[in-house]
Amino acid sequence: MSRICDLTGKTSMNGFNVSNSNAKTKRKFHPNLKLKKFFIPEEDKWITLKVSTSAIKTVNKNGISACISKFVKKGYI
Repeated sequence: MSRICDLTGKTSMNGFNVSNSNAKTKRKFHPNLKLKKFFIPEEDKWITLKVSTSAIKTVNKNGISACISKFVKKGYI
């Protein structure tokens, strides 16, 4: 299962764990992804997307149809 948001395209980032002695070891920062079902009223069907929680907030604010069209224009989808 890839860790990529279906709407925004967010992926994992690289970074370091830093100990008290300032020794650095590699780690990954994963996006907070959830499987979520959305209802599209124009097409009268449900779709399941793996989206980040920030994308869920955006969909709740603007609506799924507006978000999908916005993300298609920006090139994320």
